[in-house]
Amino acid sequence: MSVDSHALKKEFPILDQLVHDEPLVYLDNAATTQKPQVVLEEILNYYQTDNANVHRGVHTLAERATSRYEAARERVRQFIRAKSTKEVLFTRGTTTSLNWVAHFAAQILQPEDEVLISIMEHHANIIPWQEACRKTGAKLVYVYLKDGLLDMEDLQSKLSPKTRFVSLAHVSNVLGTINPIKEITRLAHEVDAIMVVDGAQSILHMAIDVLDLDVDFFAFSGHKMLGPTGIGVLYGKEKWLSQMNPVEFGGEMIDFVYEQSATWKELPWKFEAGTPNMAGAIGLAKAIDYLEEVGMEDIAAHEADLLAYVFPKLQAMEGIEIYGPADLAKRSGVISFNIKGLHPHDVATALDYEGVAVRAGHHCAQPLLAYLGVQSTVRASFSLYNTKEDCDRLLEALEKTKEFFNGTF
Repeated sequence: MSVDSHALKKEFPILDQLVHDEPLVYLDNAATTQKPQVVLEEILNYYQTDNANVHRGVHTLAERATSRYEAARERVRQFIRAKSTKEVLFTRGTTTSLNWVAHFAAQILQPEDEVLISIMEHHANIIPWQEACRKTGAKLVYVYLKDGLLDMEDLQSKLSPKTRFVSLAHVSNVLGTINPIKEITRLAHEVDAIMVVDGAQSILHMAIDVLDLDVDFFAFSGHKMLGPTGIGVLYGKEKWLSQMNPVEFGGEMIDFVYEQSATWKELPWKFEAGTPNMAGAIGLAKAIDYLEEVGMEDIAAHEADLLAYVFPKLQAMEGIEIYGPADLAKRSGVISFNIKGLHPHDVATALDYEGVAVRAGHHCAQPLLAYLGVQSTVRASFSLYNTKEDCDRLLEALEKTKEFFNGTF
């Protein structure tokens, strides 16, 4: 069954508006996605009917709130095919999740160890590892690219018994490159490395099965998958989470507190100090319901169809340089590009005047852009509610932008 993106768009209230007197075309989905009405209503319903702190009270509201919060955890477990809810931790988002893993790494890394990441990583998957290596004396090693793809020969040459962690994006937020995580995980495990995946850009766009991938950690954010901001997930295999120390301390994550020491609750609660984001978790669960009702395979097929439609038209436009792989089967619905002679911010501003929302900047990936030899790019990113008409609006707006600036192409 194909995705009816025209019908879906009507279920997202924010998309029904004018920007500079033009109908909004939202193509900044890699930054954050919009929320369907059912998710907004679910959050409102929680606050109107069940709002109470979880795991603490025995009154009716507290019990209902706790039930809905833990049901959300189970919903996430089902969605990513995790073995147990003990392996599903609620966080503030992908950045927090990756920081928690890097904090764990700092517990066990030794000066002779290495951490392997790629040049295409988001800053959230670079800086925590820089800090972990700085604290422990371990070495941070980069894998580079070939034709917009992760250079697998380079990766295999750098994997060694010294490699303690491998941490990679499932999908690049700049290039749209889809990394072969299952294959890389197998290679990492052959040298007894711990495999960490930044799933921020894949969680909405393809079905995720953490058991099939066999990854040790998988991080993602609710707001990238039609859910609320401020809620994220860290999946971790129980054997690793059992060894991890909590990052935050306080109420709710404790078992017993004595004057000079304390003990922690069992998984997953030992990591969730303080009042959690109950509404966020409940909203995320509703977003998962929505996504599965549409169908993850159908969503992936729809975005591939949009990419196949718009990519060659962008390629054919004079003066456009596109970054990332040319093989569309190896990229997601993210297209970063520049127009010769024009600053990306000028392009994005001009597109905004046509009602087309895109991103311009370094996309929190400065090492990658330096590697590509540019300071910033324009990025258009697609989701399930985008249509081929949205693609046409982007192309028309780009032609108008070129004409307005009178560039030489």
